[in-house]
Amino acid sequence: MRFMVIVKASKDSEAGKLPEPELLEAMGKFNEELVKAGVMLSGDGLQASSKGARVRFSGSKRTVIDGPFAETKELVAGFWMWKCKSLAEAIDWVKKCPNPHPDNESELEIRQVFEFEDFDEKMTPEIREQHEGVAKQIEKNTAKK
Repeated sequence: MRFMVIVKASKDSEAGKLPEPELLEAMGKFNEELVKAGVMLSGDGLQASSKGARVRFSGSKRTVIDGPFAETKELVAGFWMWKCKSLAEAIDWVKKCPNPHPDNESELEIRQVFEFEDFDEKMTPEIREQHEGVAKQIEKNTAKK
């Protein structure tokens, strides 16, 4: 099973304040542990929402909303993609994580990622072929980098 672990934003992360070297070192060690265990697939921190945008859909209309966004507690500051045997295993790993915002209360959210097989009952042969083609192209693109 794959899980996305979402690091919620804080006032500091939204202000563009970079983590202290001690936190970067602790996170680096945690990431090394995840990689050695075969859990971590990817992960990155995100720039403040002031450097982003949202696109709102309403029927066929698209509206672009430039950041920053007001509700800091609803924003994402970073993420990991993990491969774990269960939600319980992902929770165990999160409990070992250094506090991403050591001067504040922090929250990490764990969400299971849909797998291709989860959609089997909705898949037509054409949709399956399309998705397999996209997956192969992503794999090629990733291998090039």
